[in-house]
Amino acid sequence: MRVLIASTAGAGHVGPLLPFAAALEERGDEVRRVIGEPDRRGTWDGFEELSHEQQSAYFGREWFGRICTAAAQPAIDAACDEFRPELILREPCEYASAVAAEARGIPHVTIAISQARAEWSCIELVEGVLPGAVVEALRTAPYLSRFPGSLDRSPFPDTRRYAESQAPESTRELVYATFGTVAAGLGYDPYRALLDAVDGLDVPVLLTTGEELDLGPVPPNVRVERWVPQPEALARASLVVCHGGSGTVLGTLAAGIPLIILPLFADQLSNARMLAEAGAARVVEPHELRAAILDPPSPALDLARELRAAPPPLTALRR
Repeated sequence: MRVLIASTAGAGHVGPLLPFAAALEERGDEVRRVIGEPDRRGTWDGFEELSHEQQSAYFGREWFGRICTAAAQPAIDAACDEFRPELILREPCEYASAVAAEARGIPHVTIAISQARAEWSCIELVEGVLPGAVVEALRTAPYLSRFPGSLDRSPFPDTRRYAESQAPESTRELVYATFGTVAAGLGYDPYRALLDAVDGLDVPVLLTTGEELDLGPVPPNVRVERWVPQPEALARASLVVCHGGSGTVLGTLAAGIPLIILPLFADQLSNARMLAEAGAARVVEPHELRAAILDPPSPALDLARELRAAPPPLTALRR
C-alpha cells in the first residue's frame, strides 16, 4: 500500500504520526512524508499579548487554516499526483492533505494530537476557510487517538484508541522538565521559574528547551539540553514538570510517573484542566513550582493501565 503522511512542523504534530510510519514501513508498505513549515517571521508578533481565546482562534483559523494550508498545498498536490497514495494519514492541524484527498477521492484518516473535543471545535474555526465538503469529511473520517477514553469522550463518530509505544520502566533518578519546542519562540519564558524552583534541591534535574537559549545562571544540579528523546528522559524520571503538551502528558501517564503541569497556551490549558479534574496531575502557577516539586502528586496508575492496554497503531488502523 502507498501511504502519504502529512503534518505541520513541530514535534507535537509530527510525533503521533511516527509510530504509524514505522509500522507501515516495517510491514513493507511504501510511505512518503510531507511536513509543511511556512515562514513564521512576523506572523506571531504580539501573540503572547492575546487572550487565550484569541490565541486559540488565531492558531486554528489563521495559522493552521489559512497560512499553513496555503504554504503546504503545492507540495501535497505534487505528492498526491506523483506518488498516487492509496491512503493519507494526517494530523488534525494539517488541512492541505484533506483538501487534496477530497478532490482526488483518496481515503484519509486523522491521527489525533490533542483531546477529541478540542479538535472537533477546531473544525468549526475553519468553516468558511476550507471547502464545505472538506469540513464535513474532517468530521466523519476515522479518528485515531492515544488519549484514554475514560478522559476523552469523543464527538467523532468513528473514534479508535491506540497505544503509541510500550511505556518505559523508569529508574526514578531525576526530575524531567520540558516546556515543549516552541514556547520560547512565542515569547513565553517558564525556564527561570523552573530553575529558581529547583535551585538548591538535592535532586538532579534534566531540562530540555527545544532551542538554544540564554538561560542565565543555571544551578549545578540542572543539566540543560536542547533535545532528549522522550522515552530516554522518561526512563530516568521520578517526576515530570511540563507545559501540558499532549505528547508529554500521555507519555508520562503511560509510564506511571507523577506529573506537574505549568500550562502556557493552546491545548495545554484544556489538558491541564482535564487532568487536574481527574486527579491525574497537579496544575500550578510559577510561584508554586518549588512546593509542588518538594511534595509531588501520586502517579495516576489507573490511567497508566488503560493507556498500556490500548492496541498498537496498525491494529487500530486496520479496524
